Amino acid sequence: MNHLERTDIQLGYVPLLDCIALLWAQHQGYFAEQGLNVTLVKEASWASLRDRLAFGFLDAAHCLSAMLPAAMMGSDHIGIPLQTPLVLSVNRAFISISQKLCFDLNISTQDSPKQSAEKIVQAIQQQQTIHLAHVFKHSIHHYCLREWLALADQHIAQSAKLLTFPPPYMVESIAKHAIDGFCVGEPWNIQAEIQGYSHVIAESKAIIPEVADKVLAVTQDWAIQYPATLNALCTAIMRAQQDLQQMSTIDSAININEVWKILVDYNIIRFDCSESVHVPEFHKIQHIIQHFVPQEITPKASDFEWMIGQMQKWEHVNLDHQNISEIAQRCIVK
Repeated sequence: MNHLERTDIQLGYVPLLDCIALLWAQHQGYFAEQGLNVTLVKEASWASLRDRLAFGFLDAAHCLSAMLPAAMMGSDHIGIPLQTPLVLSVNRAFISISQKLCFDLNISTQDSPKQSAEKIVQAIQQQQTIHLAHVFKHSIHHYCLREWLALADQHIAQSAKLLTFPPPYMVESIAKHAIDGFCVGEPWNIQAEIQGYSHVIAESKAIIPEVADKVLAVTQDWAIQYPATLNALCTAIMRAQQDLQQMSTIDSAININEVWKILVDYNIIRFDCSESVHVPEFHKIQHIIQHFVPQEITPKASDFEWMIGQMQKWEHVNLDHQNISEIAQRCIVK
């Protein structure tokens, strides 16, 4: 083991299924095996996580991938560069629409993304007020909603005013009729559907490319100052990822029930779901957890280039190809 420049680590996360590798690494003692004393810190929102990471209250974090190019460009109004050495999940977000609106507009779970978008857009064109929400301005969830609406009408996709709510508040917001639909990662779509508030009507991977969704992020200065510590963090998390990918296979040392208990203990899963209750949803969650991570867990510059392209398309960012390429490369720890 390399000499660690730092051993006490504050590791931030937002309650979503794709923080599970961090929780599992802690549970299994993988951080401790690397000589790290990790404290997991739950953040209330992506905004608070970004700010606390940027200003050093967190050492590292489970982070929205699109935050990194935004930080590099200063589009986040903070301008402290963030970098990543490790992908935690690829896009596994979903779009949910309230059950009432689905009924009123005849939106079916069997509709294609284009068909459901056309029904929403037609209602908007007829002056119906529809409130849609995503988790953060710089997120694939934001871009997924825009691209989904653009399947029906580019102008409405550009002009629609989208709301922002932290992932855990999506269910409460749709229950209180503050919003009519949202794009978020699991388990919040499943919870809202089980509780009767919404239907999942589209999956992000049917709308946008297979790009990184969450990454392990640190500030650029932190990566330079603590390289051995960062490597130790990655080693522990990658070991957890390998466990989770093998979950419930014959030769796996773990099973879904162990993972499920952790998700319940950390208040991420807040509903009854098992091999006996809400069975399809139970197996859906298991499948999602096992398939968060692509074969190649090293971040790709092309993913960040796509995100910057989305910022150009929807947020009027103006950069040439050379600048885009340079910014995307700088988002990755070398």
